Amino acid sequence: MEISFDNINEHTIPMDDSSWKWRFNGEHYEKLPEIHLNQLRPLDKKASNFLWDYISNTNLHSDVPFKKGFFRNIDKAKSFEGNDKDIKKWLYQRGIAFDKEVYLSRQPNDAIIVPWKLLIKYFDVFGWDDITVIDQSLNWALLFYHEYEVYFGTNKDFIPSDAFVDIDFIW
Repeated sequence: MEISFDNINEHTIPMDDSSWKWRFNGEHYEKLPEIHLNQLRPLDKKASNFLWDYISNTNLHSDVPFKKGFFRNIDKAKSFEGNDKDIKKWLYQRGIAFDKEVYLSRQPNDAIIVPWKLLIKYFDVFGWDDITVIDQSLNWALLFYHEYEVYFGTNKDFIPSDAFVDIDFIW
């Protein structure tokens, strides 16, 4: 069966079989409550590869952080010690519904479906590898860059935050 966004939810695997597991119960990471852990749905290799190919085929990252002209508006934030609340507020201000399921793609065989509200709550557990976060519309995208930078692109009318205007970014 060919994988698409119509059936991608049928291609989840147990957290115990996922490479994401260590992020939620490893000794250096926060242990998530069972109620939150149960809402995270790692994808199998075929579905992860579908997501990776979907992102790659759009050339979303042909320019970093996003292909020039792909989004009308780009905003960015930087995480550093002591500003977790600022990053959570910045993510919240993206205007994405709390219950919206988003797709996190880290590698061709490594992706997970997460409710937006949990991505905000545990951003520091999910981010900092080079992770692309999208929904199927691709009207917006988020890039967690391994240098503790977060980039958000959107085609919606959007006023970028001024919270990080004095920070130097790589891009």
